[in-house]
Amino acid sequence: PQGTEKAKTFVHAFLKRSMPKMKDEAIQDMLTRKAVVLEHYPKKKTKQKRKKTKGFTAKQRRELRLFEIEPEQQRYAIFLPLHELWKQYIRDLCHGLKPDAQPHMIQGKLLKADLHGAIVTVTKSKCPSYVGITGIILQEFKHIFKIITKEDKLKVVPKLNNVFSLELDGFISYIYGSKFLLRASERSAKKFKLKGTIDL
Repeated sequence: PQGTEKAKTFVHAFLKRSMPKMKDEAIQDMLTRKAVVLEHYPKKKTKQKRKKTKGFTAKQRRELRLFEIEPEQQRYAIFLPLHELWKQYIRDLCHGLKPDAQPHMIQGKLLKADLHGAIVTVTKSKCPSYVGITGIILQEFKHIFKIITKEDKLKVVPKLNNVFSLELDGFISYIYGSKFLLRASERSAKKFKLKGTIDL
């Protein structure tokens, strides 16, 4: 096409003017074997810094009492639906707690699972007054569980020096609190050792 010939002529003339010392053969070689890059410096776009939304500090959360459960809400019956949801969540997580399921696989998933809504019992403790406490876990922090009992009493049970048991569909799992000193969000990414020294 005529336009193509014009473009070739223009490029050849442009290179001839730009590089007068270069021979026609060298220019032709450049056109046939290499791409001609015309220098162009695009303007750098200045990135706008996103403003980080500041949340509450730990002190502000305590002052606002964000994590405190009101006394009128401290009733076991209110949280039974939460326990039913937790049971379904664990069944889905473990693909159904079937009799032929391997215990160590279920145990590994339970260690990383969210325990809010689970019914647990303190089976062993260095402090005898904690032994036998049974209830639904309402809140899990790094060092404690907040548990609501059937007597509608909110118990704050430390993880350290306590062993907890939870039962679901005939499968009983034990949690050694001293090895469990993590927040729920941190546990999901932690690799737990299957074997090791166990101590209250």
